Amino acid sequence: MLKAKILFVGPCESGKTVLANFLTESSDITEYSPTQGVRFESCWPALMKDSHGVVIVFNADTPSHLKEIDMWYSCFVQQQLLQDAQCLLIAHHKPGSGSDKGNLSLSPHLNKLKLVHSNLEDDPEEIRMEFIKYLKSVINSVSESRDREEMSIIN
Repeated sequence: MLKAKILFVGPCESGKTVLANFLTESSDITEYSPTQGVRFESCWPALMKDSHGVVIVFNADTPSHLKEIDMWYSCFVQQQLLQDAQCLLIAHHKPGSGSDKGNLSLSPHLNKLKLVHSNLEDDPEEIRMEFIKYLKSVINSVSESRDREEMSIIN
């Protein structure tokens, strides 16, 4: 059985835990409670070790998040030498905020990433289907990489 390590990263209060719990069917959506572990940058290298993909979650309705996601991309994707296909960008819309899917002013390298709008109130299954497509892509990549590694050992 193939396993893939996918990191959910992004600015505080962007919806990472709610989305991760929803996508893994771990729990129902509850009131906000900050996740403590992600605040300690000194732990990031240990978290990133052996990761196969990164999901960058940001609140599309918070202008400061648009500026912050460049840093998350740099730290968790570029510095780890991951391919853009191993990254998924989720513009999360919190309940009651509406789901304005208008043009976001993303930097040029973020514009190359797959961008998905998430609204668990209006269309929860859309984000689930997009995440499953992303996960399949990452698992295929892991499988191909493992096959190449095995063939290099055999030869």
